Amino acid sequence: MPNSVYRKIEVVGSSPTSISEAITNALDKTAADAKQGWFEVTEIRGHISDGKASAYQVSLKVGVKIEP
Repeated sequence: MPNSVYRKIEVVGSSPTSISEAITNALDKTAADAKQGWFEVTEIRGHISDGKASAYQVSLKVGVKIEP
């Protein structure tokens, strides 16, 4: 990774199914920009309905490699 430069963006993904799917949904929307890079989960939230988890939301920081 010598001499690499990254642009950092923040995105939020959600899913009614799982945290993993929420991450995938967020990254799918940034895939055009994020051909190479990294991500960091910064927050995890959920919705409770009838006493059970019914939706998931994750905040991500995504580092997108800037090509020369």
